Amino acid sequence: MGIYSRVSEVVEMMTSVKTADALAEALRIMCSKLDFQYFALAHHVDILKAGRRAIRLHNYPQQWADYYDANALGVSDPVHRASHMKGAGFMWSEIPNLIPLTRRDRQMMIMGGEQGIGDGFTVPMNVPGEARGSCSFANEKGRPVRADRLWLAQLAGTFAFESARRIWEVTSLGIDPPPALTDRQRDCALWVGRGKGDWEIGRILNVSEETVALHIKHGCERYGVNKRTLLLIRILRDGTVTFEYLLPV
Repeated sequence: MGIYSRVSEVVEMMTSVKTADALAEALRIMCSKLDFQYFALAHHVDILKAGRRAIRLHNYPQQWADYYDANALGVSDPVHRASHMKGAGFMWSEIPNLIPLTRRDRQMMIMGGEQGIGDGFTVPMNVPGEARGSCSFANEKGRPVRADRLWLAQLAGTFAFESARRIWEVTSLGIDPPPALTDRQRDCALWVGRGKGDWEIGRILNVSEETVALHIKHGCERYGVNKRTLLLIRILRDGTVTFEYLLPV
């Protein structure tokens, strides 16, 4: 039986599992098929704060996992941040070309190596309206990743994360549909995001400065926030506007 057939069997197993433990076992089997040692399936959040609402499944060394959680690295992890820049899987060696790395980022990657985590491959999983996530496969330091297995890892990671969403019941975690802004409220928020003040926005939209302030105030109320910066974050998150919309090329 060829590698594709063997991997397909495990993918089929993933699509039918009903518990996190069963999914973890399927991922362990998948790792053996693809010549990886470790897997990590997770939402990119502070796991200790998010608790059981967030997807989290891995077989990393426990000491590294404890350090990772204690320092809330799920949010700042350069692997996670780099996955926001890709639509397909990528090797960790590509990360310096995807995002700027800080001294702390480099230190974290060195520490991961010291704890037994070497090179890896991450499959981004970004579902609109939900916390971003990914499925990673990795090896210990010094053990190379097989390039001819990466397309299968892409396939496996996609199905694994979707199975996790089903098991964790992500779509029923109280994620409500986003509030609907009026066209004028969205227009005002858009120009705020482009760095314009209320007077400038009024001139652009041919309304008074007071009207602009009122539109923004009502938009904030619809989202339950009290600052326009928070309004911008929320409407970027739920797709009301996009980064490209705020910063046109």
